[in-house]
Amino acid sequence: MPTITVEGPPIPDIERKRQLVKRLTDVAVEVYRIEHITVLIRENAPENVGVNGQLIADRKKK
Repeated sequence: MPTITVEGPPIPDIERKRQLVKRLTDVAVEVYRIEHITVLIRENAPENVGVNGQLIADRKKK
């Protein structure tokens, strides 16, 4: 059973999460030609992610 993991900033709207899961699943079913696809959404708060040695939360303040 294929698993798709998406990591990114929080998605505040559950309907947008449903859309993301549905669209990723549809493409995976088309490519794999199987019906059992798992999608995991891992949301990372800006204070937990650093880019180029700086927290994203700090970059937004500037």
